This record gives sequence, C-alpha cells and structure tokens, in this order.
Amino acid sequence: MNALIYAIVQTIHTVLNLYIWIVIIAALLSFVRPDPYNPIVQVLYRLTEPVLNFIRRKMPFVVFSGIDLSPLVVILGLQLIDNFMMRAVLG
Repeated sequence: MNALIYAIVQTIHTVLNLYIWIVIIAALLSFVRPDPYNPIVQVLYRLTEPVLNFIRRKMPFVVFSGIDLSPLVVILGLQLIDNFMMRAVLG
C-alpha cells in the first residue's frame, strides 16, 4: 500500500511540475503576442486562462500598473502544495 501512495504522489508531483512549466511558457508568450490562431498557443491559453482568471478575480491586487502577477501567484501556490505533499508523504 505504501508503494501505491508513493507512486500516486510522484505522479501528482510530475503533473504539478508540468503545469508550472505550462504557466511559465504561457506567461512568456504573453510578452511576444503570438498568433492567437496557432493551435499550440490556443492549447496553452485554454490550460492556463481559467486558473489565471480565477486568481485575478479573487485577488485583484495582483494586477497593478498593467503588470499581471497572477502567473507568479499560481506558480508559488503550486510549489507550496507540491512541497507540502512531498514532505507529508516522504517525511
């Protein structure tokens, strides 16, 4: 049973790290304004915009002077969840 829990936590850890990279890539793409009809750009925005919009609605202070810090909040939140989960299982 312990091996199953460890395998599940490792899978969640991998998925969280993958999503963090997706958020980083989407944030970097917002600087260069890529073609919105590009299928890769559409997939990235479909994966990230619901979460980023939720953060922007719940925490309106993360957007100030035209700078959107919601990707940073999402990344820090996912890192917090990941670290807590890994420490709870491994520690």
